[in-house]
Amino acid sequence: MRRLLVRRFSSVATQGRRGCSSSPSIAAEINGGADAVVPGIPPFDYAPPRYDGPRAADILRKRSEYLSPSMYYFYKKPLNIVDGKMQYLFDQDGRRYLDAFAGIATVCCGHCHPDVVDAVVRQTSRLQHSTVVYLNHAIADFAEALASKLPGDLKVVFFTNSGTEANELALLITRLYTGCHDIVSVRNAYHGNAAGTMGTTAQYNWKFNVMQSGVHHAMNPDAYRGAFGSDGEKYARDVQEIIEFGTSGQVAGFISESIQGVGGIVELAPGYLPAVYESIRKAGGLCIADEVQSGFARTGSHFWGFEAHGIVPDIVTMAKGIGNGIPLGAVVTTPEIAQVLTRRNYFNTFGGNPVCTAGGLAVLRVLEKENLQHNALLVGSYLKDRLKALQQKHEIIGDVRGRGMMLGVELVTDRKQKTPARTEISHAMDQMKDMGVLVGKGGFYGNVFRITPPLCFSKEDADFFTEVMDIALSKL
Repeated sequence: MRRLLVRRFSSVATQGRRGCSSSPSIAAEINGGADAVVPGIPPFDYAPPRYDGPRAADILRKRSEYLSPSMYYFYKKPLNIVDGKMQYLFDQDGRRYLDAFAGIATVCCGHCHPDVVDAVVRQTSRLQHSTVVYLNHAIADFAEALASKLPGDLKVVFFTNSGTEANELALLITRLYTGCHDIVSVRNAYHGNAAGTMGTTAQYNWKFNVMQSGVHHAMNPDAYRGAFGSDGEKYARDVQEIIEFGTSGQVAGFISESIQGVGGIVELAPGYLPAVYESIRKAGGLCIADEVQSGFARTGSHFWGFEAHGIVPDIVTMAKGIGNGIPLGAVVTTPEIAQVLTRRNYFNTFGGNPVCTAGGLAVLRVLEKENLQHNALLVGSYLKDRLKALQQKHEIIGDVRGRGMMLGVELVTDRKQKTPARTEISHAMDQMKDMGVLVGKGGFYGNVFRITPPLCFSKEDADFFTEVMDIALSKL
């Protein structure tokens, strides 16, 4: 464990910005103004330019007046983030934060990675938009590189603008190809918030009371909270029974995340996906792997999350990490299945935009050049071990799970009853933010830390993260 440094809290929070003033009110807020024993944020050779734009209060006022009231934010005092570099973010005062959320598992290479920025700027200066009715090498080059990362006959790419749109298209393709309407999804899943994907999403928190037809939700193969523990084949029987008792015996397909992201970083029980894929294919259906959060080397052991289960899907959807923050998604399938979209006109104005695809290709090259998949495995495993050690110390930690740099820490007020610690996690997040760490939360009950940092996260970052979490949990 790294040595803890005794210093004014505000000086830790501002480390990384030369010449910025301290904020004693933060220290006072936590410790009544006394000196605090806090971990030192790892050194980082970057200082952001001074920010002279609108302050947080002004932005919050405009947001309240002009943006949708459905938009929410973390923390009692929401942050105004104005700068980012690799695994760090900076607020309006130049205070540096370790980013352990990466914009919801989106920033994989690191904030403002110079190679990605350079590719986007060069393409923007040459041609910003043309649509796919004309030829442009950026979309073709990226499609070729992306297809080379997928197994089997998965080689035809359709570009979209987001993960929701990618999943919508995948569901459409599945229904067209099979001639069936019934889709099997998994409880606790999240696949998007549009018409079709909302049907496959299986948490009432994310569903409106609108028409959602033809979707059956199977038992969640959750080793922590599920009825059958880690016995994946028992959960898979529920899918077979849905086919037998809830459909005509023929289905359009099955969609599942490899690791549930919004659902609280839930790994699917071993043996589940192979058994389900067999049942679905016997019923004439296609299998869709939602890799929006678990793809692009995030799990460390494999480039795609589904590869850890030893299966090959018929369709793969992706977004988030594909562009390192660029609005970009994709659906990849086989040449045979892809033919169904030629029955009518299928078009997407911005799907395959040259700026986005140039950036996407740069992301793939950075992942390879900097060996970030190996780093995700090495540092992610190290971080998970450290979190497991925290679990032994803090009774409030009910479960630690996940792979690589897609980790979850579930907080409970009673380990036996697994009572969700909803209030406690929000308080801990505020404490961690004040000590210089940003982390996400999720899960059906909103009691799971979602730890999905940029893949350039280091062991020093992992030490800092766990030491800060240790302090925050000790204060509950």
